[in-house]
Amino acid sequence: MSDSSGGRLRLGVNIDHVATVRNARGGAYPDPLRAARIAEEAGADGITAHLREDRRHISDADIDGLMEVLGIPLNFEMAATEEMQAIALRHTPHAVCIVPEKREEKTTEGGLEVAREENRLAHFIAPLRRAGCRVSIFIAADRRQVEAAHRIGAEVVELHTGAYCDAHAEGRVQDRDRELEALRDMATHAHGLGLEVHAGHGLTYDTVQPVAAMPEVRELNIGHFIIGEAIFRGLTPAIARMRRLMDEARA
Repeated sequence: MSDSSGGRLRLGVNIDHVATVRNARGGAYPDPLRAARIAEEAGADGITAHLREDRRHISDADIDGLMEVLGIPLNFEMAATEEMQAIALRHTPHAVCIVPEKREEKTTEGGLEVAREENRLAHFIAPLRRAGCRVSIFIAADRRQVEAAHRIGAEVVELHTGAYCDAHAEGRVQDRDRELEALRDMATHAHGLGLEVHAGHGLTYDTVQPVAAMPEVRELNIGHFIIGEAIFRGLTPAIARMRRLMDEARA
């Protein structure tokens, strides 16, 4: 399949769960900034970090440090709150990805409900865009959400791949195929509207290639699996294998 995006599929490595391990002991080790630097050296095209309201993993100091040391773009994931907007405006990272957030969830459970909150979100992202941040909206592969993201002025949509990955892991083949088809359809639709298309959540070595093969997708953001795999093979080899699988799918 040819790459209609005109460039290599980018890999963003999410380092949140390095901070999760660090925070389990309350010390300074392992250092997420060190992980970010290793990821950059291993071929990551960007670093993703989600600063949650409860600071369960990434901290404000981590964001400060990442902005100082990174030579590749930082994708700052955040909820649509005044506190997070102020932090993003203070740092003006390359990209800001607006995600839903609930205190009780273990991880981001779904896409942002844009269609029901168009007016609020349009006003929320406007100052971020004026400050020079690329604004991405993390959404389900749903036509209403894609079109709403386009109307509010987002430049990028990141399609939530969690339902596809869950169906694969649980052996629900029909559900897996249906979710994959929805991702393909919405990647095409978003691209047709002029949006840049990213994808992520739950991707593994076993599930990445069908998504990586979608020509409209420009970037994959992968974190939990890579950090988990790094326990067994090391961070650099874990990233290198993911990079290789993505390139093979795109060839």
